[in-house]
Amino acid sequence: MTVTVDRPARLLVAAACLLAVAWTAPGETAESETLFRDVRVFDSKSGALSPPTRVLVRGNLIAALGDDVTAGADARVIDGRGHTLMPGLIDVHVHLTFGALSMSELLSPELTPERAEAAAAREAEAMLLRGFTSVRDVGGPVWGLKAGIDAGRYVGPRVWPSGATISQTAGHGDFRLPHERSRRFFGEPSRAELLGATFIADGRAEVLTAVRENLRFGASQIKLMAGGGTSSAYDPVDVTQYTLDEMKAAVEAAEDWGTYVTVHAYTPRAVRRAIEAGVRVVEHGQLLDEETLALMVEHDVWLSAQTLRASTPDMDRQRRVKRAPVIEGQARVWPMARALGVKIAWGTDFLFEPELNRQQNELILLLSEWYSPAEILTLLTHDNAQLLALSGARSPYPGRLGVIEEGALADLLLVRGNPLEDLALVADPDRNFVVIMKDGAIYRKALAGSY
Repeated sequence: MTVTVDRPARLLVAAACLLAVAWTAPGETAESETLFRDVRVFDSKSGALSPPTRVLVRGNLIAALGDDVTAGADARVIDGRGHTLMPGLIDVHVHLTFGALSMSELLSPELTPERAEAAAAREAEAMLLRGFTSVRDVGGPVWGLKAGIDAGRYVGPRVWPSGATISQTAGHGDFRLPHERSRRFFGEPSRAELLGATFIADGRAEVLTAVRENLRFGASQIKLMAGGGTSSAYDPVDVTQYTLDEMKAAVEAAEDWGTYVTVHAYTPRAVRRAIEAGVRVVEHGQLLDEETLALMVEHDVWLSAQTLRASTPDMDRQRRVKRAPVIEGQARVWPMARALGVKIAWGTDFLFEPELNRQQNELILLLSEWYSPAEILTLLTHDNAQLLALSGARSPYPGRLGVIEEGALADLLLVRGNPLEDLALVADPDRNFVVIMKDGAIYRKALAGSY
């Protein structure tokens, strides 16, 4: 990966990182009110839809629900016309920067941190307008983007950031080009490291430093590469990465800050080592067996799973070959994990093909093979919110998400029709999301009479 990063740019990125700790939400003041009337509320815990009712939002919180709810004279009133009011969607596996840039753009000598952030900002806005009000970014340069969203300079979802991925040499996060040599032996960090995409860290001491660097800049969780990957050049999918001692070091450092480690891993061997180290979440896991999934249940470890397409038009041959067993295992792992009682969350993991970033499309609809529409919407709201809550005190947005309840954060979607009867409504947000609200502020509202 070729990136131009000068010292002033690095200082600006560092300053943005420090700003990310404190945030100011855009939108209305705490005294403003919005009343949704004649809406059917989706209960994301039970999967049921209420009779027509009212929901009052005051500031950035849901203040009241019920037929007798009233608002002040200056309140904004939205006539729901019997449509569905549901919590904002949540994607727990995104890469806002890597998903916004093609591989050729990432490798371009013209790429700068500023250009990368601008591309990620455009994708963040598109993501919010697709109804995703919260996302967990599990690797990449995100500090400046997150600070900009929280301060109102950019439009986008709430972001739970991991910061740079943490990888061993020749691991899934080793993005060096062939001419770039080891920093440890030759003293030069790779351009991907300078961009903030990854830390290449070997040994307990380096892993501790990498984890603490991300925590210093505001990471809400830590992402560690525990096994091979399909989009990396040096490591076959079957390899296990990081020793138990190295992985324990990451877990200890994260737990000291009240948060957790999630790992990229596919195989039973990699996941079993991660469980032994105290990891709380496994990303992917498509090659897992029944015994390892049962071990995840025993140790209360989450599976953050995806519904991946076999290939896409711009995917190179090596990546297609490496993905083949992962795609094959996908159809087996989802139902098996569910039957065993594994805690499951859902994310997309889009990479390097920004024109294909459509979270709702077949990636949601593919789940219909194993889940009902109500269960899918519960997964994308309530269940994903429970995973976000693992960040504890390191969560950048205190409050409850994924539910429409009194006192919860006001991240809401008004959806035309009944998505419990027709999930395809959610797959067409431009047509069917009448209102998109994040933190009490409206980012899309259809014109009167247009719905």
